[in-house]
Amino acid sequence: MLKIRLARFGAKKKPSYRVVVIEDWRSRDSRCVEVVGHYDPIPTPAQVKLDHDRIGHWVKCGARPSDTVARLIKANPATAPA
Repeated sequence: MLKIRLARFGAKKKPSYRVVVIEDWRSRDSRCVEVVGHYDPIPTPAQVKLDHDRIGHWVKCGARPSDTVARLIKANPATAPA
């Protein structure tokens, strides 16, 4: 089963995260299937970049977002191209 969850990167005490599609049995920072976004909690407000098209694709394929990723998706809805 696939999950959409955060993988931690960055220096000690300065985390940044990638939003990744990964098998649910793999550890947090293991090899992922695809990187679908980035999350940087340090600046105010936090910077979030998500590829909503790819996230939607993986959800249709059966991937389940973690609680934190679901919150990020809900807080940062996709914007329609102008």
